[in-house]
Amino acid sequence: EAVAAEWMLEFACSCLCRHFAEQSGAEFWRWRDVAQALISGLSQIPQHQKKTVYLCQLLIRIAQGKSLGLQFENDQRISPLESALSFWTLLEREEIKLEKLHEEIRRLIQIQIVAVHMENRYFREAAEVLERLFTDSESDKPLRVKLATVIKTKDPYVPLLQSFSYSLLISKIKSYIELFMKENETNFLIQEATKYVVSKGLGATTMQNRPVEVNENGKSDLETKQRFVLSIIRLRDVLGQKLATSTFPIFFKFVFFCGLNSIQNGGQNEVSLACSRRRQKWTPKEDLELKLGVREFGVGNWAKILAHGNFNNRTSVMLKDRWRTLSKIK
Repeated sequence: EAVAAEWMLEFACSCLCRHFAEQSGAEFWRWRDVAQALISGLSQIPQHQKKTVYLCQLLIRIAQGKSLGLQFENDQRISPLESALSFWTLLEREEIKLEKLHEEIRRLIQIQIVAVHMENRYFREAAEVLERLFTDSESDKPLRVKLATVIKTKDPYVPLLQSFSYSLLISKIKSYIELFMKENETNFLIQEATKYVVSKGLGATTMQNRPVEVNENGKSDLETKQRFVLSIIRLRDVLGQKLATSTFPIFFKFVFFCGLNSIQNGGQNEVSLACSRRRQKWTPKEDLELKLGVREFGVGNWAKILAHGNFNNRTSVMLKDRWRTLSKIK
C-alpha cells in the first residue's frame, strides 16, 4: 500500500502540474482532491517525495490565492498566498540550481500577498502582512519600502502592482513546473501505461471512438485525455485483482474506478454535470469573483478567469453568459 501510495502521489502531482499549466479548472480541482487525500494519508513525508508534496501544496494555494476567505492554516490571518510562500520556501531549500527563478517567484508571491489584500480594500491587513513578510535584512528593504508606500496610497492599481501582476506570477510558476516535469519525467505509472499500450497495440485505438474536444483557444485536449486513459488502463490491469479485495484501501478503489468511468462515460457525465450546473443560482461572491477576473484577465478570457477564480462548479461558458447578464444589468 505504501508503494502504491507513492506511485499515485507522483501521478497526482504530474496531473496537477499539467492541469495548472493548461488552466484546466475542473480537472485541476479533481486532482487537487486526490493529491490532498494522498498527502493526508502519509504518516511522514519520505525524503525523496518532499518536493512532490511541497509542489502540490504550492499549486493548490496559488490557484486559490485570490480567495481571502479560504483558510489553509490554523492562524486565520494567514491568506492562501502567504501559506503558499511557506511551501515555496521549503521548495527552495530542496534545490539550489534555480536561484534566479526562485528569487523572482518569491518576490512575486510577496508582492501579490499585499496586492490581493489591497484589491479587497483590506488596507490595514495589508500593512500587517507586510510586517510579517519582510525581515530587517538590507536586501529586503527596497521592496518593503516600496510596498509600504503603495499601501499608504490605498490604490490597488498602481504601476508597481500592475507590473508584478498575478498573471505574471502564474507564468513564472508555469516555468518552474516545466523544469520540474523535465526532471521528474520517469513517473512509474506513466511509464508502465506506455509500455502496456505499446505491447497491446492500443495506441491508435484507445481513443478512436471518442470525439476530439476543443477548448476556447481552439487547442485539442485529446493528448491530455489520452495520457489519462492509458494510465488508467495500466492501473486497472496491474491492480485489478487487488481492487476487488476488501483489504485494499477504499480510496484507491474510488480513484481508479471513478477515473476510468469518467473517461468511458465522458459524454453522458458531461451532459448531466452541465445540467446540474445550470440549476445553480449565482451568488454575490461569485459575481465579485467574475468582476475581479475580468478586471485582471479581460473580457473573453473565461478559461483563465475560471482557473484563477473561486467559483461553485461553473464552466467558462457559464462565466461568459453571466458576464453578458451583468453587463445588461449595469
